[in-house]
Amino acid sequence: MPAKQTSLGVCVSKKHGKSVRRNRIKRLLREAFRHTCAQLKRPCAVVLIPKPCEEHTLRAFESSLRGALRREGLL
Repeated sequence: MPAKQTSLGVCVSKKHGKSVRRNRIKRLLREAFRHTCAQLKRPCAVVLIPKPCEEHTLRAFESSLRGALRREGLL
């Protein structure tokens, strides 16, 4: 979504587990976005909603975020 400045929204549902696990997922998503946002072509607003899975890793989040941003033409 076009925006005046780059911003991030994160939504992690209770399907992912208790608050400790959900907060870890949010931290990983923010870190993945922080690594990727310097490469953006223009400012945009991004909302991240992860799918439930066994294990969440920073590398997996970064690769899927880059792929999604490439599909949208932002990288």
